Amino acid sequence: MTQTAHKKKFKICLVSISLAKGGAERSVAMLSQMLSSDGHQVHIVVLNNEIDFKYSGTLFNLGALKPKKDHFLARLTRFNKLRKYLKSQAFDVVIDHRPKNEFFRELFYATYIYKNLSTVYVVHSSNKQEYFTNKVLKMAAIYNNTLATVTVSKYIEQHIAKTSGVNNCHTIHNAYDPAWQQTSTQNTLPFDKYVLSYGRLHDGIKDYSFLIHSFNASELWRDGVFLVIMGDGPDKKMLQDLATSMPCNTQIVFLPFTKEPFGIIKNARCVTLTSKYEGFPMVLVESLSLGVPVVSLDIVSGPSEIMQDNHNGLLLKERNIAKFADALGVICRDEVLYLKLKSQTQGSVLQFSMQEISQKWNQLLHHVIR
Repeated sequence: MTQTAHKKKFKICLVSISLAKGGAERSVAMLSQMLSSDGHQVHIVVLNNEIDFKYSGTLFNLGALKPKKDHFLARLTRFNKLRKYLKSQAFDVVIDHRPKNEFFRELFYATYIYKNLSTVYVVHSSNKQEYFTNKVLKMAAIYNNTLATVTVSKYIEQHIAKTSGVNNCHTIHNAYDPAWQQTSTQNTLPFDKYVLSYGRLHDGIKDYSFLIHSFNASELWRDGVFLVIMGDGPDKKMLQDLATSMPCNTQIVFLPFTKEPFGIIKNARCVTLTSKYEGFPMVLVESLSLGVPVVSLDIVSGPSEIMQDNHNGLLLKERNIAKFADALGVICRDEVLYLKLKSQTQGSVLQFSMQEISQKWNQLLHHVIR
C-alpha cells in the first residue's frame, strides 16, 4: 500500500499533443499510469491522433476529429468540444503538458478553454521560446495564475521559469518504469558491439551530425563496432546521406522508431546524447535504468542532474568532436572502466523510478488542490 493510499483521490485530466514518439509524450503516458495506480480517476486529452505509448485512464482523442485538410472552423469546433468536455467532467485539476510557443493561443486557452478550471502547467524544455513565446512576462502571468508550474529539471526551474517571473514552481523529474528491466535481453541485431543513440531525428535539436562525425573520428568502426541510430524524423534522409559519405559508412545502421526500444537499449555498449538542449532527457534515465552506461555532452538542462562523470557514464563539458570520439573509444575499449560504470548505472537513477516520482506528484496535488 502506498503512502497516499488513505488520502483523497482526485479526478484528473492530462492534456498532451499526443501519446507518441517523444520523451515528453512518453512521460504523460507514464504519469497516467502512476496516477491511476494511486487510485485517481484519470482522463487524457490528446490533440493529435497519435497513440504509441501504453497509458491508463479514459482517452478523449480530439485528434481523431481532425479532418485531412484542417481549417479554422474545424479547429474552433474541436476547441468548443474540448471546453464542453472539461466543464462536463468536473475535474479537480487539469495538468497541461502542451508546448506553449504562441502567446495568443495560450491566452485563448487560459481565458476560454480553462476558464474557472484548476490547472497545473508542465514545462518540458529548456528552450524558452517553446514554453514562454516572445512575450515572457505575459506568459509568466499565465503560469502564475495556475495552481502550480511543474518543471522537469532544476535547471528549468531556476534558470528558465523563475528568471522569467514564475513564482509557483516545483521540479518533478520524469520517471522510468522499473518493469523495463524485465524486458528481453536477447540481442535482435546481427552484431554484438554497438553504440546507440535514439530519439526524434531532428538534427537542429539532437545534433546527430556531431555524433556521426565523432563516431567516424573514434575509428571504433575499424574494430567492428557499429553506430546504431534509432528513430524517425524530418532529417533522417539527410543523416543517412551524411553517414553514407563517411569512411565508417558500413558500420552505421539506422533503425525506425519502435514503441518498445528496451531490448535494443539493453544490449548497447553505451547510449549517447549529443543534443543542443533538452528538458530532462529520458534517453539517459532509460538507459541507466537498464544497466547501460551513457556518454553525454553536458548540455543545458538535464544531464548533470542524472549522471556523474566517471561514475555512471562519461559527461563532456565541451562540444568537441575529437573529445567525444575519445570518450566513445574509452568506453568501448577500456573494459575495467566500462564494468565500473556499468555496475553503478541502475542505482544512480532510483530517485527517478515511477514509485518515487508518483509520490512527488501526489504530494504536490494534495498540497495545491483545495
